[in-house]
Amino acid sequence: MTTIPSGTEVARPFVPAKDLRVAKRFYLRLGFEMILDADNVAIFRIGNSTFLLTEFDDTDHYMMQLMVDDLDAWWARIESLSLPSEFGVPAPRPPKVQPWGLRISYLVDPSGVLWHVAQRRPGTPHD
Repeated sequence: MTTIPSGTEVARPFVPAKDLRVAKRFYLRLGFEMILDADNVAIFRIGNSTFLLTEFDDTDHYMMQLMVDDLDAWWARIESLSLPSEFGVPAPRPPKVQPWGLRISYLVDPSGVLWHVAQRRPGTPHD
């Protein structure tokens, strides 16, 4: 049996961006913190989570989930940003309980990445 190293490992997704400059502005506008800004990649943080934003044309069917404690507060922020007029994205969809039990709001970034902003459920550790 082999031993699997353990310590400070973390898995981070690469989120594709058709226009890296516009995508960086979008995530900053939403309130994400950019912790690295390079020519062909940026690293963003929200809470304890991070992702790498990189220029890549194939964004079809790419989705991300952001689990939050207060979806109503996030929705108020998202709605106040006028993202469709500033970034040409579809109008974000307001929170709604989905058939599988999560209350979710949806928004799309300028590259077509679909974000599920979901409310954590009390007593559900995997949320």
